[in-house]
Amino acid sequence: MSNYKLIFTGPTGAGKSTAIAALSEIPVVTTEAKSTLRNPHQEFKTTVTVGLDYGLLKLKNNDKIHLYGTPGQERFDFMWDILTEGGLGLILLIDNARIAPLEDLRFFLKAFEDFIKQTQVAVGITRMDLSSKPKLSEYHKELRKLGLNPPVFDVDARNKKDVSLLLQALLYSLDPNLKAER
Repeated sequence: MSNYKLIFTGPTGAGKSTAIAALSEIPVVTTEAKSTLRNPHQEFKTTVTVGLDYGLLKLKNNDKIHLYGTPGQERFDFMWDILTEGGLGLILLIDNARIAPLEDLRFFLKAFEDFIKQTQVAVGITRMDLSSKPKLSEYHKELRKLGLNPPVFDVDARNKKDVSLLLQALLYSLDPNLKAER
């Protein structure tokens, strides 16, 4: 039996806690605080992660994937290094309904640059149903400018199938010979 650690990151409201809950086979452990943040394209978000989210995914071969979500606010960035320690890879969620999602993409790729160089990243774009721009092709173009070519998907963080596909894409980018055994 092996244990693996995957990290979910992205701006506040991108769906990190929700994505972990969609995959986790245990009740998600969260460190939430009351929020005062408003996004003009979202309903009021009542809580934000201030420490971490934690969930667990068990595979058929008894391996376990520990799912950790980072806080989205930069003022909690000290947690980012702590949480990535020993991590296998990064899932970056970007909220397409935010004011500047491509800036969010660049910011988080830069913030996690060292970790990504050691591992891999997969990018999930959430809330495309609320804002169709930028398009996935624009994310690919931006990533190529940065010298990256990770998997990029339109993801509903509430949908287990969508989040699972993103997780599988990350795992395949880490090891192309991997077999799906979930």
